[in-house]
Amino acid sequence: MTDPCLPECGVARFLTLLNGPWATLIVRELLHGPHRFTELRDALPGISPHTLTSRLRQFERHGIVTRTTYAEIPPRVVYKLTPLGEGLRDVLEAMGTWAMAVPDPEADVTV
Repeated sequence: MTDPCLPECGVARFLTLLNGPWATLIVRELLHGPHRFTELRDALPGISPHTLTSRLRQFERHGIVTRTTYAEIPPRVVYKLTPLGEGLRDVLEAMGTWAMAVPDPEADVTV
C-alpha cells in the first residue's frame, strides 16, 4: 500500500523523506553503524531532541530505520538503518562527491 502523503515523482519523494538538513545528517551518522539516541544527538551539535525524535520516527515509519529497545535498567534504545536505509549510502556519497567539486568562491579571492 502506498502512502498518499508521498509524491509520485522520485526526486520529490526523496526530498519529502529526507526533509531538511538534519535528516540527511542523521542518515550519515547511522551509515557508520547502530547508534543510541544520545550518540546521535552528540554527533549532531545543534539538533534539538524534538527534531531528532521526529526524524527518527519518520524514518521508522517509512522503513528506513529500525528501533530496538533492550529490556535493561536503564532501558537502552538503538537505531539502525534497514537495507532500504543502507541504500542511501551511494546517494550520500554521490552528493558529497558532487559538492566537493563545486569551487569555493572564497578560495578564488586574490589579495
